[in-house]
Amino acid sequence: MATSESTATSPRSRVSARIAGITPSATLAVDAKAKALKAEGRPVIGFGAGQPDFPTPDYIVEAAAAAVHERVNHGYTAAAGLPELREAIAAKTLRDSGFECDASQVLVTNGGKQAVYSAFATLLDPGDEVLLLAPYWTTYPESITLAGGVPVQVTADDSTDYLVGVEQLEAARTERTKVLLFNSPSNPTGSVYPREQVEAIGRWAAEHGIWVVTDEIYEHLVYDGVTAESMPVVVPELADQTLILNGVAKTYSMTGWRVGWIVGPQDVIKAAASFQSHLCGNVANVSQRAALAAVAGPLDAVERMRASFDVRRKKIVSMLSEIPGVHCPTPQGAFYAYPSVKALLGKEIRGERPADTVALADLILREAEVAIVPGEAFGTPGYFRFSYALAEEDLVEGVSRVANLLSEAR
Repeated sequence: MATSESTATSPRSRVSARIAGITPSATLAVDAKAKALKAEGRPVIGFGAGQPDFPTPDYIVEAAAAAVHERVNHGYTAAAGLPELREAIAAKTLRDSGFECDASQVLVTNGGKQAVYSAFATLLDPGDEVLLLAPYWTTYPESITLAGGVPVQVTADDSTDYLVGVEQLEAARTERTKVLLFNSPSNPTGSVYPREQVEAIGRWAAEHGIWVVTDEIYEHLVYDGVTAESMPVVVPELADQTLILNGVAKTYSMTGWRVGWIVGPQDVIKAAASFQSHLCGNVANVSQRAALAAVAGPLDAVERMRASFDVRRKKIVSMLSEIPGVHCPTPQGAFYAYPSVKALLGKEIRGERPADTVALADLILREAEVAIVPGEAFGTPGYFRFSYALAEEDLVEGVSRVANLLSEAR
């Protein structure tokens, strides 16, 4: 059989350009490297993973254990989620943020990451632009690009506590802008937008007909009397062009259970559910039953975790702020600190002069045996993300090692 010259000289790539262009999750990569070194016997302390170090509350685990033995959970269920879970999520959304919605406006997804991707896959056509507030979570730009969209980075720094203003958004807006991606409390910075700024941004989005995808997964992890305001609650006229993303992972320490959701207008949720019916079908029923126990249950365990995180938050900010050359704004939400280390770049530390935070993070891992995610992963070189979702003794030991190493900078 004849083979065309073009086929013979230009073999097709084994992996599509779309998938080959994905950047692996930097946070998971750092966590995996730390675990690998620990397995070798090295006393590595990892600040990389964004997951609570608490067990899932017992009443949730017990609900899952009971669900395993129920025959109804052994087969396919509705792709959009168990009806009772969708009802409970609608009730929980009203209870926790004041946003009123119907169960038909809820889609249950395989974790928050699928919620992010499905939101963009449903909203975006090729070439549509998404305003991406930076520093951003590593998955955001990849999900936008995979869905055919174009991420447009709008950057804030430590001088404004990483909060972006309307003027910056307006400067980045073009005729192709379709979506604003909003995340408060923020991963990676822990910043929380105050109500007046949420309102200003929401009214700007409504005025220009821009969709808002708002990630509220850290809504309960706030400190110092701060509240996490939901944009469509503050700006009700925005509700018909907003998708709210959330899940059980952070609030209930259920990262491995893989249950997230999208709340939004019925037509968009119906379309996203149709997409999910072909992509994966229903989320695992046992996980959905566990999530039902979580969202319909009390917030006592959540408050205990939040109180523990608050103690660690104060400790890590205090310790980081004492390191010469490090500037660490006080985060008001989530469980991350995001210090600037720009003043240390290019200085000599143990015979090396790291020019960027990737190189500095590598030096810290080798010399201090501490794993940190560099700011390049979040769109802002010159910073580190420290997750303080680890035991306080490990936190103190880890930051002390970093401080001792960085004190040698000359």
